[in-house]
Amino acid sequence: MIFVLMLVTFVATILCIAVFIKSAPRLGFIDAPNERSMHTSPIPRGAGICFVGVSLVISLVALLWNINHLQQYYYVYAAVAIVFAAGLLDDRKGLSPKLKFLFIILAIMLLCVNDLYIKTLGNYMGFKIDLPLYIAVPFTIFAMAGFTNALNLTDGLDGLAGMISMVMMGAFLWIGYVNHDELMIMLSSVFMAAVAAFLIFNWHPAKVFMGDSGSLTLGFVISILAVRAMEFIEPTAVLFIVVLPVLDTFIVMTRRIQRGLSPFSADKTHMHHILYNRYEDVPYTTILLVYIQIAFTIIGVQLRHSDNFLSLILFGILFFIFLNLFDQRIKRRKKVKR
Repeated sequence: MIFVLMLVTFVATILCIAVFIKSAPRLGFIDAPNERSMHTSPIPRGAGICFVGVSLVISLVALLWNINHLQQYYYVYAAVAIVFAAGLLDDRKGLSPKLKFLFIILAIMLLCVNDLYIKTLGNYMGFKIDLPLYIAVPFTIFAMAGFTNALNLTDGLDGLAGMISMVMMGAFLWIGYVNHDELMIMLSSVFMAAVAAFLIFNWHPAKVFMGDSGSLTLGFVISILAVRAMEFIEPTAVLFIVVLPVLDTFIVMTRRIQRGLSPFSADKTHMHHILYNRYEDVPYTTILLVYIQIAFTIIGVQLRHSDNFLSLILFGILFFIFLNLFDQRIKRRKKVKR
């Protein structure tokens, strides 16, 4: 049944995006290049309307045959629809960051009131850290909203956000399959099929961009899968599985603070910017970052039942390695010394 759904989703998404590309200029879904863009000519933007829309429609149609699943998890699909609506409005008319976060927080609260939130930080040397409700809910909002925005920020090179999302969702599909979790299997498999179809059009040179309707929704869906996965594997293992957007955001914010800037200011210091400036090759940069994500994901899967203390130390070491590896100030220091 799942394979049939994936095939139908894949084909339907291809057809939908092909129509969208032709209609985008008339509908006003065009991304004009600016000083932060990696493209130099206007390109249709908002293909998330197609692959997210198709994913939601096919999932809901399929769930009509499994009404118990729909009754049990209706709030999850409603929350995804809320974030999708925010992205759609932003692609069409533009929303302020505050309003987008308001949509995302509303969606997360819908999950929390239905008992889908981060309940524990795991076991550390034999001690389990459970979160009381008044801490768990704000922490869940911070973590899920943060990751949703982090994935959105990785959408800076052709194919990058889609490819790393495929890697993460593939890991969560496996975890869901091993633990017989219908929600994880349904969400990850259908969205993987839709994103695979989107990548046909988004690989360099891209014919279309996903837009916020795609990147925000993908980030939110993956954050749902991550929280759900914590019922089966250790929290630090989940951290490794979703590591690239998290590392990238932490590193960029740290560098901005070191320069005396707001951590939320816009610039071109993300990993993909730095690597592209080094190699000047979009496919190579994308593939290199995807390999990094695959490596971390495999580590996360291997550590799924390991003590969180050692896993957290490993994550900290890797963070400082990447923090210094992607330090643009090194060149400037060398020039000053000369």
